Amino acid sequence: MTQPTLIRRDRTRSRLLDLFSCSGGAGMGYHRAGFAVDGCDIADRPNYPFPYHRGDALAYLAHLIASGEIRRYAFVHASPPCQHGCALTVGTNASQGWGRAHVDLVAPVRDLLDATGLPYVIEQPNGRAVIRKDLTLCGEMFGLGVIRHRNFELGGWTTGRPAHVPHRGRVRGYRHGRFYDGPYVAAYGNGGGKPTVAELQSAMGITWTGAREELTEAIPPAYAEFIGRAYLAAVATSGAAA
Repeated sequence: MTQPTLIRRDRTRSRLLDLFSCSGGAGMGYHRAGFAVDGCDIADRPNYPFPYHRGDALAYLAHLIASGEIRRYAFVHASPPCQHGCALTVGTNASQGWGRAHVDLVAPVRDLLDATGLPYVIEQPNGRAVIRKDLTLCGEMFGLGVIRHRNFELGGWTTGRPAHVPHRGRVRGYRHGRFYDGPYVAAYGNGGGKPTVAELQSAMGITWTGAREELTEAIPPAYAEFIGRAYLAAVATSGAAA
C-alpha cells in the first residue's frame, strides 16, 4: 500500500484545503496571505485559480481523513452551502412557501473538520446557520464597495475580533419600488438596480472570473487574507513562545 505523501508545505507556503471553493474568493485571499491552496467543489469551476478536485466536499474530506492524505494540509477552510439558513433566502422562502429544498451541511462539515485534528474555519452569512460567530467581517472594514457581512467559526485556534466599522450609507438599488443610491453595490441576484459584472468585480476585489453567479456567491478575498494572516501570526507567536 502506498503511503500518503506528507507534504504540509509547498516550498515556503503552508498548504490549505479550500472546501466548497466556488470560484476562489476565499482561496485567493489565503493565497495572498501566504498559503498554497487546493480547492474542492462539486461544480465545474474553470475559473478557479488554483488546483482543485471536482467532487462532493464531504466525501472528499472523508476520503482524505481515511487515507491519511489530510496530513498534507496545515489548515482547512469550509464554506458549506448557506441557502438553508441565510437571512436573504429565509425571507424569500417564507414569502413564497419554499424552504424544503436546501440542506444544512454545517454540522456534518464540523464533525469531519474536528476529525482532521487541523485548525479550520467555517464561513456562513448572517441567518440561522448554527455556528459560533468568532469573527464577523464586513466589506467596510477593508474599504470595499460591498457590505457583505460574513461570520466565521474558528476551530482549534483563536484570534482577536476586529471592531465593526460603521457603514457610510446605503446599498445601491431599488427597495419597494424606490431607488436608493449609496456607496455599496448589492452583490446578489440580478435586476432591480443590481450592479454590472464589472462593478461587482471592482467592489469585491475579484478579477479572475466574470461569471455573475460566481461573483454573487463569493466572499471577498480580503476577508480570507485577513483570516489567513491572523492564523499565520498566531502560529508564529506560538512558536516563538515555545
